[in-house]
This record gives sequence, structure tokens and C-alpha cells, in this order.
Amino acid sequence: MSPVAWIVGGARGLGVVIARELAEDGYRIAVNYRRSRQAAETLQREIEQAGGKVMVMQGDVSRLPDVRRMAREVLNRWERVDVLVCAAGPFIFKRTPAIALSDQQWREMLDGNLSGVFYCVREVIPAMRRQGSGRIITFGFPEVEQAPAWEGYSAYAAAKAGLVSFTRTLAAEEAPHGITVNMVYPGDIRDPYKEAPISAARGKKDPRNPVGRPGTGGDIARVVRFLAHPDSDLITGAIVPVTGGFTNVHFHVK
Repeated sequence: MSPVAWIVGGARGLGVVIARELAEDGYRIAVNYRRSRQAAETLQREIEQAGGKVMVMQGDVSRLPDVRRMAREVLNRWERVDVLVCAAGPFIFKRTPAIALSDQQWREMLDGNLSGVFYCVREVIPAMRRQGSGRIITFGFPEVEQAPAWEGYSAYAAAKAGLVSFTRTLAAEEAPHGITVNMVYPGDIRDPYKEAPISAARGKKDPRNPVGRPGTGGDIARVVRFLAHPDSDLITGAIVPVTGGFTNVHFHVK
């Protein structure tokens, strides 16, 4: 039976290439979207035309009822979840001091980037335990494992730093059940490279990255595919940078 990967927030951005490439590896793909229905359906057609199997769901991972409904849809249809990739996560590009954040902005960052991961893993881990295996992959930001200050982005940084501890704790708790939990953190990957393969960045220049070229969704997908592989069962609790050497010192809003 083909394995199942749920790419949370996979309809747009970095999750798109992850969905494409896991489908190439033989996974049945579940993706959810909050508002990007057209993008989700386009991705579905693309994967199906290549011979893959996809299900598309509308849902907001910051809302527990939505997560419960989506998890039921995946498990009712395919009876398993082998890989959960938590690629969703809102970000406010406007630099805002902590005390200037509204209650809504604070909740959006914490719920979308931290609570939503908790809701998703709580729904799928029982199935993974029954299977005796599973892969969970979360997303961070450069140097997040050091809980760095990130002026102007305090709520997002707090959520992701908390997610590091949650990722490592979950890795320790679920290791006896054959479930690995790891975090990948991208550099500052922006359009048109978010949904692009690595080949699209060859020969291009990005002076912010010491390696010299832009990062792509393909770079992230390559690492996710590695962590999702059955033979990667000795890797858990890892925080993996995929940044080209980029640090947030180089971050700026275009």
C-alpha cells in the first residue's frame, strides 16, 4: 500500500514542491489550503496528470475543528498518515515592535505557527503509533534553535522558538513508537523561487547567501524527502538548516 503524506499548507509556497516530489516518490498526497483553492486545484491536476493521487481540503490549521475534520478526511479515505509536513505558518512582513502588536496579530502568529502544529500532530500520532512508524517535519527560521532576538518579528520568533522545544520534546516522546520528529529551517526564500526546482536557481545570484545563489522550494523538498525516507529512522530531534549560509542579519522587507 502506498504511503500517505499530509502537506499542511501545501497548496502554495514551499509546500508545493514538497508535494510534487513526495508524489514522485510514490506517496499519496493530502494538501490543505485556507484561501488558495485555485492553487490547490492546480497542484492537484498537475500531480494527477503525472499519475499521482491527491486529495485537497479546505481548512485553517489554527482552528482545532478544522484540523480534526481534515485529519478525519485523510484517515477515512486512506486509513493512514506516514508523513506530516507542517509547512503552513503565517508571517507579518511589516516590522512591528512587540508592544505595538495587536491581540489579533499575536494570536495569529502563535496559533498559526505553534498551536496549529500541536493540533495536527495530536490528530495523526495515534494512527502513526498503530502503524509503528511515522515522520513529522516542522519548519523554523534561520538560527531558531538558538532562540535569537529578531527585532520587529517577536511573535513569529516566539512561536518558532517554542516550536523547536516542542519538536525536540515530541521526538523524545515518540521515539519508542517508531515516529521521528525533525525541524527544517529555510533561509529567506522568496518568489519566484518558492515553488521552483533547484535547477531554476542555477547561475542566478543572491549576494545575501554565502553560497551565492537563491534558495528554492526544491532545496527544502530535497531535505524533507531525505527525512521522510524509511532509512532515516535514526534521525530525530534534529534542527536542519537549509539556508545557503543566510542569517537574519541579512533579512529585509522588499
